[in-house]
Amino acid sequence: MEQRIDYQELLDIATRVGVSLLKNGAEIYRVEDSIQRIVAAYGVKEVDVFAVPTTIIVTINPPEGKTLTKTKRIYSRSTDLDRIYRLNDLSFDIVEERPAFDEIERRLKAIVSQPAYPLPVQVFACALAAFGFTLFFGGNRMDALCSLTLGAAIRLIGYGMDLFHTNGFFINTISSAVTAFLAVFWVEIGVASHIDKMVIGAIMNLVPGVAITNSMRDIIAGDLLAGQAKLVEALFIATAIALGAGMVLSLHRLFF
Repeated sequence: MEQRIDYQELLDIATRVGVSLLKNGAEIYRVEDSIQRIVAAYGVKEVDVFAVPTTIIVTINPPEGKTLTKTKRIYSRSTDLDRIYRLNDLSFDIVEERPAFDEIERRLKAIVSQPAYPLPVQVFACALAAFGFTLFFGGNRMDALCSLTLGAAIRLIGYGMDLFHTNGFFINTISSAVTAFLAVFWVEIGVASHIDKMVIGAIMNLVPGVAITNSMRDIIAGDLLAGQAKLVEALFIATAIALGAGMVLSLHRLFF
């Protein structure tokens, strides 16, 4: 005997999957498509989903009962490709297997609550990225070695300011300013040679490459509002990076 479907619970779970995808940096088309497929798998043919980087609105028209709508506001976003992969895998399993809602809830909680990489690993990764990009952009070995401290500082500053829920614009501004200051410091004491190579290599950790790519993807797919919102967000991040590094480098030229 087929189980009776609680459409309100179905709406809640489908929306939560979409919110989790959006919070972790998924494209708008993936968020909307995942919600639509999950709801349709349980027999609801009329589904309308509207998603932008800060809001998701889902409306379903069940075969029995009244129209149901749910709105969720997203206040923070990051990029976690592993979680996107796991959430995407979950949505495909839901469509193919139609598991009980309790099972979906259990798997969704496991994905959302999985711990991030430890802080030392994150610091090491940012330092290694700065090291590699400094060499890539033409820096010498000493520039690259000094860039390890720049990359590590970026992650430590971001982590510390996140604890106080600081606005992303100020996090990027302070991070890029400290990066430029450290580059100037290493050159002035004679250890490194190229301020520009070190700064460029280190701030690659801050460049919003994924946001720009996703904005172009959304615009091409016809999600103009979402694409423009992401593009503006990426431009603000780039402005913050340029502002922070530019102030320090300008002061260096002025006084030295």
